[in-house]
Amino acid sequence: MSQKYIKSQNKNSHNAKSYGKYYATAVYDNHFIGTEELADFIQQQASVKKSDIKAVLDELGAAMKHYFELGQKVKLDGIGIMKVGFSSIGVAKIEDCTSATITTRRVLFQPETERVVVGQEKKPDGSVKQKYVNAITLLKDVVFEETHDNSMNAEPEGSETEGNGSGSGNGSSQNSGNSGQSQQGGDSQNQSTGFALTISKTGTGSASVTINGNAVSSGSSLSEDDEVAISITPTEGQVPTATINGSEIELTEDGGVYTGSFAMPGQASTLIINTGEGEDDDYDPNA
Repeated sequence: MSQKYIKSQNKNSHNAKSYGKYYATAVYDNHFIGTEELADFIQQQASVKKSDIKAVLDELGAAMKHYFELGQKVKLDGIGIMKVGFSSIGVAKIEDCTSATITTRRVLFQPETERVVVGQEKKPDGSVKQKYVNAITLLKDVVFEETHDNSMNAEPEGSETEGNGSGSGNGSSQNSGNSGQSQQGGDSQNQSTGFALTISKTGTGSASVTINGNAVSSGSSLSEDDEVAISITPTEGQVPTATINGSEIELTEDGGVYTGSFAMPGQASTLIINTGEGEDDDYDPNA
């Protein structure tokens, strides 16, 4: 068993550094593993009845919600820490800053990591020092294998050496936050790390992606929890949609313009904007 990938070529001519190079791109099948399959697998690994395992898994979401409501972080050993994050509308007066100004809600995930020895470093005094990296526990021993199965879905991942995603360029890191909104619940320890944001737009309408009013280009390298704002003027008579890594982004309509926001995940990510029916169109941050 292994995580599959395909080889894809970067065709973004706006970035000379990565244009024409080939990158490994993660691919997935169309099936989501649900509670039944998790229970089946766990039953094979432990002497516990499947019905008991499934009952526990079914209650996990409710238990996590309970502790989120108490302002607690939830740590699943071997997996990571989850906590509540949200965006709020900026207001001029402190008394107007209430729970009613909270807009997008999300769960922030910080995977569990462990120190792994990757080699040794010889110091000037002749002594030897071990070199470590922080490896994500769940992924430490994952095996990767190339596939030629065209039925699998490709999702661009970041290039560790150059900081850009497959099929996308590498941009400069932007500042956190967006115009009129602030994001709560982020971890400061990851702010200096850049993750590629690939932006894809379909339809004949227009869309803009910004941070603090500054346009974000496809392939830009963003910091985790950067608050990214989206504005869409859809094809006439159409209702637009937007997803980040397959999760739908809540959009609000005002005068025919749809707006929304999301916090940049701590990984290379793909933003897909559909402005309505029409021919596919390359994303232009100035459109």
